[in-house]
Amino acid sequence: MDKTSSDAGQIPDKKYFRIGEVSKFVGVDPHVLRFWETEFKIIRPHRAKSKQRLYRKKDVENLLRIKVLLHDEGYTISGARKVLKTGIENVPVQVAGTRQQLPTGKLAVIKDELRSIMDEFNLGGKKQSKG
Repeated sequence: MDKTSSDAGQIPDKKYFRIGEVSKFVGVDPHVLRFWETEFKIIRPHRAKSKQRLYRKKDVENLLRIKVLLHDEGYTISGARKVLKTGIENVPVQVAGTRQQLPTGKLAVIKDELRSIMDEFNLGGKKQSKG
């Protein structure tokens, strides 16, 4: 675990991760990870003989992408599923606890467009009421 704190933003080079470790990397509770397993087919951890979930590095990367889509970009679960299905490499990865500058997402672009429309509407409404 010391590897992750010294290399913030890096996933350690291990073959398998337990659910507690993944929970800390992603920044969500273990029950959320278990729920996401049921919703996203790309998340399929192996099971040890003790029935513990063992996540591969690719699973952790996919979970980080899912978190960005759901929490940061504002997608619904079905919307995130569609994005992941069309192109998983386009979604940024951000390990919990790191402050990386994410590229402007669709939600931010929509917000900017809505603000400019509202500004035009408000300015247009003020001009019409004066004239």
